[in-house]
Amino acid sequence: MSSKLVRDNIPDIIKSNGGKCKIEILNDDEYKEALNQKLIEEVNEYMQSKEIEELADIIEVIYAILKNKKVSLAQFEIIRNEKLMRNGGFNKKYLLNIEN
Repeated sequence: MSSKLVRDNIPDIIKSNGGKCKIEILNDDEYKEALNQKLIEEVNEYMQSKEIEELADIIEVIYAILKNKKVSLAQFEIIRNEKLMRNGGFNKKYLLNIEN
């Protein structure tokens, strides 16, 4: 039996399709760790498929992490924009080669 964090409606979808599954409710520490593992899983799925739908999954996990950390989307955008202003974006397509 394998276990992984899933979206809220997945158990009902599995059951409505005739499948069987058991769910457990994670405690806060387990949930934090499961979210981190889910982020890695979703990034890996995107890297394999390159499908836009996988980016939506990544964003959904990021939103859950932010909510868990009690950071609003507005606060997160401030952090993102501050970093953008300080370090720039990725628009110039720079690949940095550091010389030793």
